[in-house]
Amino acid sequence: MEWLYVLMPIAGVKIFWPGLIILGVGVGIIGGFFGMGGAWMVTPGLNILGFPMAFAIGTDIAHMAGKSLIATMRHGKFGNVDYKLGFIMIIGTVGGFECGAQMVMWLERLGNVEKVVRYIYLVLLFLITWMVFHDVNKRRQKEKAALAAGQEVDKLATGIEWHKTLHKIKIPPMVTLKEAGITCSVWLPILVSFFTGWLAGILGIGGGLIRMPALIYLLGCPTHVAVGTDLFEVMISGIYGAGSYTYKGRTELVAAIIMLVGASIGAQVGTVATKYIKGYGIRIAFGLAVAGCALSIVLKMIAKAYPSVGDLFDGAATVLILGLVAAMSFYIFIKMLQGAKAELAAKAARNA
Repeated sequence: MEWLYVLMPIAGVKIFWPGLIILGVGVGIIGGFFGMGGAWMVTPGLNILGFPMAFAIGTDIAHMAGKSLIATMRHGKFGNVDYKLGFIMIIGTVGGFECGAQMVMWLERLGNVEKVVRYIYLVLLFLITWMVFHDVNKRRQKEKAALAAGQEVDKLATGIEWHKTLHKIKIPPMVTLKEAGITCSVWLPILVSFFTGWLAGILGIGGGLIRMPALIYLLGCPTHVAVGTDLFEVMISGIYGAGSYTYKGRTELVAAIIMLVGASIGAQVGTVATKYIKGYGIRIAFGLAVAGCALSIVLKMIAKAYPSVGDLFDGAATVLILGLVAAMSFYIFIKMLQGAKAELAAKAARNA
């Protein structure tokens, strides 16, 4: 089965190339749907397939930049991108990203980059999973209370409302964001973007994994606007990050190109799917995907800790991450087809 593996000339490792294609197409769909580059799945996925962690980070960022550009253009046509908010957040994103990238280089010199990045990933994934499902649970409680009182909950209301507290901070200058429908201190999006940019530089992600929830829960953006605006930010940080990691010699361009071809197609599907799956449907699917990704990292860590069963857990981690990408992509694709079919049927009924 040697033909299923290809040598990566810069990283110096042989990689299962069908896995790269599955990651590229699948994460293109998932990234376009959730409003992020999908690196929160690809970086551990590349590491599980055999890339050293620093190369997994740099390679993923390179493929992510081009894919996010395509998805941002599609979301812009649907009016899902708050460009004013996106440009404000660039200030913090770029500064935070470079701080994170420099920290990775430092950890690599110490020989601790694999261990530290995996533990940060794990904590972050479990924290976000808790936050998403805690929000869903609180939203359902509100709906039940409203139903009992004979009322209806605002469709844009969230379970977690941290943004209402943060909006009370009135440090000038203040800014009004039309598409997002909020007014807040300009320092709030800048500080949020610096923190997410810093984590992005360490973890090799566009920041979407943290920024999309941050836009919803800390800034108060509607879900569909958070998706589109986050992709715009992922594109910016991805372009900057790709140049930074390539300059540092940690980008495997062969793998990035293989994934980008599939991701460019997948991103179109994922973006269109957000037209038919709104609000909490997106959040629940996102929470399930994050939980699955966290489990795959746990399996990889068990394989490292117990060499006697290492092959078994390594294989399980690979099957889980690729299976998760494939299953989530299939779900989004089917939902898109169902939504498009219903829309066409409604148009035909109106014209009849």
